[in-house]
Amino acid sequence: NYRSLRFSTLTEPRYRHIFLLLFWPIFGLIFDLMETGGLQSSYHLVHCALDDWIPFCEWFLIPYLFWFVYLVGMLVYTFFYDVPAFRRYMYFVILSYTATAVIYLIYPTAQELRPQSFAHDNLLTRWMAAFYAYDTNTNVCPSLHVIGSVAVSFSAWNSRRFGRPGWRAGFGVVTALISISTLFVKQHSALDVLWAMPVCAAAIAVVLLAERKERKRLHGAE
Repeated sequence: NYRSLRFSTLTEPRYRHIFLLLFWPIFGLIFDLMETGGLQSSYHLVHCALDDWIPFCEWFLIPYLFWFVYLVGMLVYTFFYDVPAFRRYMYFVILSYTATAVIYLIYPTAQELRPQSFAHDNLLTRWMAAFYAYDTNTNVCPSLHVIGSVAVSFSAWNSRRFGRPGWRAGFGVVTALISISTLFVKQHSALDVLWAMPVCAAAIAVVLLAERKERKRLHGAE
């Protein structure tokens, strides 16, 4: 209940999770500096044989762009209706996104998979061309699209509302579809998706371990 929230009460335990939101502008600034600020001078090209077998398909732009709704939707819902799930979501994001940013700085990557022209001229390909112009082809491995999608599923699967089998399956399908879409719109190599997996696994392990220790501490204090 945020109705009693005041500036003076922000430091109270029930409201401290709000400060987790500060991560988004901080990460956005760091990522923008990596993309346009000249922090990286050379890039390692990411490519594997599977990339050449995957055709460009503009229809996958729909799940690819749905990623933004997916992340923001879960963030807003958990913030207002399920604070434990919000914390779990944000801890996963903070751990995995920070690790990914460090990887980008240590081992900058780029891909050259984007088509030079499109076989079809339609609304989706025009959107894709505009997105290519907006988004650079650098800092791609591991894929933040994949990591962010897994973060949503991880939060949903352990939430009060979405923890039932049907909801879990639905979130799993959407997460898989978004991850696959990065390959068909040629925004990522299959290696970017592959290397996102250990980052996600590590973040999940750390979050669950921290929660387990916190439960033991609280039970021990009773």
